[in-house]
Amino acid sequence: MPRDYVARDPRTGKAINTSILSYKDEDIRMLLPMSGPWQRIPVMDILSLASGKIKKIELPLSEGRSGFAGRIDGIKALNRVLDRDIDKGHAELLNALDDDYPDVRIAALKAMPSFSLRKSVAIFQFLSDRLTDEEESVREASRDCLKLLAPIFPSGCENILRRELRNPNKECRTEAFEALRLTAKRWPETGCLHLDELIREEDPDLRRRGSKILKTIAASGGATGWDLISWSLQDEDVQVRRNASQTFIALSNSEPRIATILVESAIGEEDRVIRKNVIKTLKKLDLQNPRVTRMIIDGARSRDIEMRKACISQLSIILSGDRLREIAEELLRHETNPEMRKKLTSLSVDIAMEGTEGEKNKFLAPLEYVEDEIEKELNSTKINKLSKGEDDKQELGRPNGEGSR
Repeated sequence: MPRDYVARDPRTGKAINTSILSYKDEDIRMLLPMSGPWQRIPVMDILSLASGKIKKIELPLSEGRSGFAGRIDGIKALNRVLDRDIDKGHAELLNALDDDYPDVRIAALKAMPSFSLRKSVAIFQFLSDRLTDEEESVREASRDCLKLLAPIFPSGCENILRRELRNPNKECRTEAFEALRLTAKRWPETGCLHLDELIREEDPDLRRRGSKILKTIAASGGATGWDLISWSLQDEDVQVRRNASQTFIALSNSEPRIATILVESAIGEEDRVIRKNVIKTLKKLDLQNPRVTRMIIDGARSRDIEMRKACISQLSIILSGDRLREIAEELLRHETNPEMRKKLTSLSVDIAMEGTEGEKNKFLAPLEYVEDEIEKELNSTKINKLSKGEDDKQELGRPNGEGSR
């Protein structure tokens, strides 16, 4: 049975503080080679095929299909060997990884991720060697293997990943950063360890690529991750700062207090992309927070029209009464944009006191209706007349009695 793997901090040797994932929980299907004849090889024939002792076997008939399997298929099937044959399977895998034929080395690399769940001793050194293989096809298979292994064995792949992240070949570097992203998603602490090094590099390409992964660790990287974002927001390279600002929205949902602090540090940014991210995040933060209120007021003074527009539109939400009018009047003295001046003018006026008659009347409570004396007398006369008329009708309609003759 696969054993639990504990990722360790390479600096201290202590276990990384995260939920330890057992390999038995791993979806092994993601680690297997592509479907093929290797799946139909009888278990008792796998080692013989993988070692080359048997050149080829005829496969059992399955779903109307037959066929043959050779050494390449046997190597891919090594993860299926019986428990008692694990050591032998491991030895054959290492032999294949160092074989003279590129196709055999590639097959071993495809078998490595799934087999490593059963026994991983020494495989990382072989993977490291194959990443520098003389054959491009083998190097490509090695990079694919690294993307599968690094998220499972972050400590085992740490030095390999560190080297590949700095590979001068752009394609190799791109694949390595994808491996880092996948690793950081599962092991945030490991992602932070690599990013802590990358954002200190002089090469701006490394800092740019590294800062793109900040989104992956923003919500789960804890204080270390927040520090990395904060440092990246101060980078001299604008693309690094842009990438760091991409974390704001995610943090506003998971860590609004941290998001508020980071947005505050970027509110004065001159870069349009960063300002846009700041504006989006401001709308999601708690507008009743005094810190957010101050940021919005400061943003309403920004030289950037989009920032001013977004912040001025929030003034009536965060302020009211005299304070709102005071701020609006102050901003109006410096505002030149016609649209913004119109908005600020409406905010600076106390409609209840200075508005039109119609606007003022909206603030007046409706008066209770009271009859004057003349109207009351007229109404009383009408009631008396109506009452007398009813009496006359009754008198006229009454039948004559016996004494009326």
